Amino acid sequence: MFKNSTNQQKGSLLAFVAVMLLTPDSLLIRLSNIETWGMLFYRGAIPFVVVLIGLLLFYKSNFLKALIGIGYPGIFYFISFSACNITFLISIQNTNVANTLVMIALAPMLSAILGAIFLKEAPDKKTWIAILVTFFACIYIFYDSLKLGNLYGDLFGFITALGLACNATLARYAKNRDLVPSAVIGKLCVAIFAFFFVESFELIGRDLFYVPLMCVMCVAIPFVLVTIAPRFITGAEVNLFFLLETILGPIWVWLVINEQPSLETIIGGSIIILTIATHSFLALKKT
Repeated sequence: MFKNSTNQQKGSLLAFVAVMLLTPDSLLIRLSNIETWGMLFYRGAIPFVVVLIGLLLFYKSNFLKALIGIGYPGIFYFISFSACNITFLISIQNTNVANTLVMIALAPMLSAILGAIFLKEAPDKKTWIAILVTFFACIYIFYDSLKLGNLYGDLFGFITALGLACNATLARYAKNRDLVPSAVIGKLCVAIFAFFFVESFELIGRDLFYVPLMCVMCVAIPFVLVTIAPRFITGAEVNLFFLLETILGPIWVWLVINEQPSLETIIGGSIIILTIATHSFLALKKT
């Protein structure tokens, strides 16, 4: 069935499944008691081992060939991939979950800008309007965070969105290459970087369940799928699916631990989500 699907269907399915698995990630981070660097270490080490085993089983004797085949795009990919893994965790532990995920919702518009600059996939008039609207909504949220003291976390959320946009653009540029090995190297880099700052590697109580679950279901599997998806659809289209996380992520956190976003985040986030959703609908209608 998958073989008979169009590229649009394949890419959309991969991105949808990835983001649905990703939505409880923020909640599991909040429920875990492990300190930041320990969390970052496990979010690098466990997915690295899981995906590496999968690649070794898939490629067998051709694994080294696949690793070398990532080329220069793969090197830039794992650098960007490592960076946005680190900035995401820093962001979510220094601001509301809703603020971080709203910043990440900017990724499709940032992808469109990067695609125009590096891939010559020039955005149309509707896309530029959407970029301007989301930009001013983002400034509105930043202004609110400045008053609340959350600007540090929001800034790292924006950097995460930029990293995701770079990832999608690189994967689109190198769509004939398999960049999953790059993601594996990226996870290893995250684990090595965090290793030098970890105070304790011990997992106690519910962390024995939450941390491995998060690292496999919400990190390893989704980012493999997100790495493959841009081979079939544009980076901006892949990042549009992250709107599901922007909507569902704060809902899980609110239902379980009652963390409520500010009114300004709700207003600004709603503007960003509606703008990108409308832009997506018009683009699909045109197609």
